[in-house]
Amino acid sequence: MRTVVPYADEQPKTRLSDVLAPEERRAFARAMLDDVLAAVRAAGGEPTVLSTGTLDVDAPVTVDERALSPAVNAALDDAAGPVAVVMADLALATGDAVERLYAAEADVAIAPGLGGGTNALAVRHSGFRVDYHGVSVRDHRERARTVGASVAAVDSFRLATDVDERADLAEVLLHGAGAARDWLVDAGFEVVADGGRVGVRR
Repeated sequence: MRTVVPYADEQPKTRLSDVLAPEERRAFARAMLDDVLAAVRAAGGEPTVLSTGTLDVDAPVTVDERALSPAVNAALDDAAGPVAVVMADLALATGDAVERLYAAEADVAIAPGLGGGTNALAVRHSGFRVDYHGVSVRDHRERARTVGASVAAVDSFRLATDVDERADLAEVLLHGAGAARDWLVDAGFEVVADGGRVGVRR
C-alpha cells in the first residue's frame, strides 16, 4: 500500500527540548523516521516522506510546507487508490504492526495514539479527509461516518506510542529495536525508576 509518512524537517520534536539540543532532536527524529520507513517496507508498503523541507533519505520525498492536515489531504487528493498515513515518530513500529493496519477490513482504519491523537490511518474511501487538530481520533471517526465510510480501530501498542516527550524515551529504550533506540543508547540515555515511575537519565 502506498504510505505517506509526514515529517517536520525544520524544528522536529520541540517538546524534547528539555532533554535534547536542537541538533540532537534532528538526529533522533531522523532515526525514528528511518525506523518507520523500515517498518512500512517490512509490511510490504511503499513509503513516501511528506516533508516540510528538502530531505536526503532513502525514500521518495514530497515537499509541502503547509501544516499537517492540508498537506496530508493534498496527498489523499492525489491518491489513485488506497493510501496509508503513518507518523514519523512511531519509533516502536514494526512490520507486523503496520501490516495489521493495512489488513484492517474497513474504508478507514485508525490506529489511535495515546491521548486522543491519530498515529496511523489506512484510507480506502475517496471522500475521507483528515483533521489532526484537537482530539483527532474522535474527529476522524466522525468524518468517516459523515462520508459513509466504514471504520475500524487498530489496537496496537506499537502504533499507539508516539515519541513526543521525555517520558516517551523510556518506551523506546524498553521496547524499541531499531535506529532510534540505538541513538538513545549511544547518546548515553538509560532507563531509571524514580518514585515508582519509569523515566530516563543520561
